[in-house]
Amino acid sequence: QVQLVESGGGLVPAGGSLRLSCKPSGPTLNRYAINWFRQVSEKEREFVAGNRQKGATTYYADSVKGRFTMSRDSADNAVYLQMNSLRPEDTAVYHCAAGSRLIRSTVRFSSAYDYWGQGTQVTVSS
Repeated sequence: QVQLVESGGGLVPAGGSLRLSCKPSGPTLNRYAINWFRQVSEKEREFVAGNRQKGATTYYADSVKGRFTMSRDSADNAVYLQMNSLRPEDTAVYHCAAGSRLIRSTVRFSSAYDYWGQGTQVTVSS
């Protein structure tokens, strides 16, 4: 069982920045790809950023490309999402998710992931 804990959310004005963190239990980064999704109310979880494995190409949703950057720190055993130039439409609960058998065509699909964190709320005021 993998546990994922997100942190770093909050309330920021439009144009502001936040850095989200996702810390998995145990040395998970070597076995799982850990990526980011977001969800607004009861809508389907939306892919934000991720890759299929360490060192592979990182993909971004078109809506965040050029503003968000995902990174990982093996020494810290953490994955980060740096979010700049935030917009009100970025308001959502942000989740990190771990997947062990991702391929390029499934990275963006929430159903391909094995474990999910509880999420951290990001609210961007206009």
